Amino acid sequence: MNAPILYYHPLSSCCHKVLIAIDVLQTEVDKRLLNLGDPAERAAHLALWPLGKMPLLVDQGRPVPETSIIIEHLQRHHARPGRMLVPQDPDQALDVRRWDRLCDLYVMTPMQAFTADRLRAEGERDAQAVARARDTLLTAYALIDHQLDGRIWLAGDAFSMADCAAAPSLFYAITYVPLLPQHARLSAYFQRLMDHPSVARTVDAARPWFQFYPGRDGLSRRFYDPA
Repeated sequence: MNAPILYYHPLSSCCHKVLIAIDVLQTEVDKRLLNLGDPAERAAHLALWPLGKMPLLVDQGRPVPETSIIIEHLQRHHARPGRMLVPQDPDQALDVRRWDRLCDLYVMTPMQAFTADRLRAEGERDAQAVARARDTLLTAYALIDHQLDGRIWLAGDAFSMADCAAAPSLFYAITYVPLLPQHARLSAYFQRLMDHPSVARTVDAARPWFQFYPGRDGLSRRFYDPA
């Protein structure tokens, strides 16, 4: 049986989420860098998934889109024995999915609004959209900080899919909206995320690409040094 194919880009936060999960689950995956700027690659990708988003997993010819669905598919069909990011207990699994969605919708999405604005021409930038994104991030930071009271990881004692979502979304979000002093628990959690082996390996693999990130000036010198 051929390994599933992952179409991805090493700078993408959504791709980082899945790459972290692949490392945790110790899944064999054929990783293929996707260049949507190439017309032929873009056409081939749209033929697989008309919405054109990445990452995209293709398993035995079947496209599997969306980061959380990809992770659950890999856990169910390709993870090493004992490797798990979504618990078997239904209530615990629901908690993981809840915080996974919160990170995707209220950290990763507003973070991407900042990036999109940076990529616009000067006269086309949307200050109101950026302000709304900033407010959303600060609200999400406070919510996550409260959730972390007495917790090591976002949805319990074990590193989970929620943490796979939190790591890249926070990594990029704080380059635009830094954490505040009142986010002490979140700040400590972020350091734990960055020290997690699977997160660290994913960030290390992306280092050559950070020079192209629109928010690179906000990256810690631990991760990116222009010199």
